[in-house]
Amino acid sequence: DRSYYNAAVMDEQEAAIDVPLLREPETISLAHAQTLLAALRDNIESVFIGKGEVVAHLLVGLLSRGHVLIEDVPGVGKTILARAIARSLDCTFSRIQLTPDLLPSDILGVSIFNEKTAAFDFQRGPIFAHIVLADEINRTSPRTQSALLEAMSEAQVSIDGRCLKLEEPFMLIATQNPHEFEGTYFLPENQLDRFTLRLRIGYPGREFERRILRQQPDRSMIDQLKPVTRREDVLALQRLASTVRTDDELTSYALDLVDATRRHDQLEVGVSPRGTLSLIRAAQSLALLEGRDYIIPDDIKSLVIPVCAHRIVSKSYLQNGRIAAVESILSEIIERIPVPT
Repeated sequence: DRSYYNAAVMDEQEAAIDVPLLREPETISLAHAQTLLAALRDNIESVFIGKGEVVAHLLVGLLSRGHVLIEDVPGVGKTILARAIARSLDCTFSRIQLTPDLLPSDILGVSIFNEKTAAFDFQRGPIFAHIVLADEINRTSPRTQSALLEAMSEAQVSIDGRCLKLEEPFMLIATQNPHEFEGTYFLPENQLDRFTLRLRIGYPGREFERRILRQQPDRSMIDQLKPVTRREDVLALQRLASTVRTDDELTSYALDLVDATRRHDQLEVGVSPRGTLSLIRAAQSLALLEGRDYIIPDDIKSLVIPVCAHRIVSKSYLQNGRIAAVESILSEIIERIPVPT
């Protein structure tokens, strides 16, 4: 029965994709973690100049097993930043240039009939990589954007009735131009909620821009970057970040902050439970990045805007289509909510 044969071959291919080699997970000490993270930061900042906080927040997204959306005007280094972290890790990397005519199969992959075996061979798409750069994500249609949802939420994709796991670590770094620019689409709220952080780069200072003009890292230095961290080290760092201690008072503090967004008279949609979880995980990762195995209130406060601003919707936006200064609303909430001592 040819249909039975085809199904058997497809099951065999799926098993080959989904079943990794079993091995003991590596452990890592706090001191060794600091050595690895310092080397990683230095490597990235050697080509992405003058934006140490942005680099730190990108590493927070990596350590928390999250995804990062980088939103800013063209030409400030969004793609260079994503390429720098990818080249600094000994992991697979793929880049997707999203365009209006891109199809979901261009991202996920497609099954092609093989005449020699009389079966369908699955050709993996660029989503099957450890670090995936989705460049200009808001220039493609919502239908194609939605192809990324399952991968971002569950680290798997569903194709032809099969669920294919993505190998860890998996991180999606998406860049987008501000929505006011011509030829851009809005990212739907359910997709925005799956990004752990949204970062803005901004223009460099004058002296840093002078260094950029002299070194031109986008043309030479980016291609010379060497990996400084193994895949196994990244997994160990992620496990260590998840063990960073969070006191009950700080958990309550985070809950007070997100609850204030749900009750604010200028906000229609507050931070979701997924956003609350992302805030705690990001705070744990920031604490590890700073060399601590415990969270302090400043970890949470410094991450409220990059983690929560893209998850809330103001009432003024629903009424007249104008985006209110949600970041100023969050700043007001941060100032109002008492900090645990």
